[in-house]
Amino acid sequence: MSWRDALPEVRGKLLRDEPLGPYTWFRVGGAAEAFFIPADADDLAEFLKALDRAVPVTVLGVGSNVIVRDGGVEGVVIRLAGRPWAQVATDGDTITAGAGTLDSMVAKASAKAGIAGLEFYAGIPGTIGGALTMNAGCYGSETKDVLVSAWGLNRAGERVDYALGDFGYTYRHSDAPADIIWVEATYRGTPDAPDAVAARIAEITSRRETTQPIREKTGGSTFKNPPGHSSWKLVDEAGWRGKLHAVTGGGAKFSELHSNFMINPGEATAADIEGLGEAVRADVLEKTGVQLDWEIRRIGRTA
Repeated sequence: MSWRDALPEVRGKLLRDEPLGPYTWFRVGGAAEAFFIPADADDLAEFLKALDRAVPVTVLGVGSNVIVRDGGVEGVVIRLAGRPWAQVATDGDTITAGAGTLDSMVAKASAKAGIAGLEFYAGIPGTIGGALTMNAGCYGSETKDVLVSAWGLNRAGERVDYALGDFGYTYRHSDAPADIIWVEATYRGTPDAPDAVAARIAEITSRRETTQPIREKTGGSTFKNPPGHSSWKLVDEAGWRGKLHAVTGGGAKFSELHSNFMINPGEATAADIEGLGEAVRADVLEKTGVQLDWEIRRIGRTA
């Protein structure tokens, strides 16, 4: 009997062979062997406890910073979507948000509550779970600057609590075990006038809309900034801004608007997009001696 025939009973949605492209911003990729949207944290915990430990588990957020490869994803893909995963509450200068909450919604809630310091989340196209995992940040601020604590579930379905210092955050990196599925995070900002916070958020939103291809099929920042360098400058100076990859043809390219953003202008495959990224990494390394590291996650099997 296959492990898929012995999946635990759930209260949420559990599907088999679910195509993942529609759940990602690039709109590419194969299917998940099993796809689970838990009803709440208890549903997720019971599922993990009962699931065979040999079955791989992958968490997919809003799909803004990921390439799902064309061969699909082995095991169970878990997506924290829906109201139970997107609750936001404020108390004084603190704000607590579910892992499925859009970063931008946390920024908006902080403005309404008069809490400064989380404005930068308006510029990050992801969810709180992803922000915790990679110390997400932009415009000079990072998750580590405002996070107080978070809790999640490990692969055994057991609750784990983390204070800020437990994460070991560095640039786009956390030391927390990769198998933790974050459920909720608490942040602390500083009191400020709601109008002032909202004005800074509006400025960030406007800046993002005019400098990033947010209306394209994209994946956010492609590469991390190497020490002492800006990835977009390296890609630009290597001649890749707006250039179609010779191998993938019209399948994928780096945006004319922002040269650290790949876009899928038509019917690119995941292989086209990842292949373009690898070609640019190799070209930049050859021309400058600087190694570009992926910021976008690549998950699953090649076709």
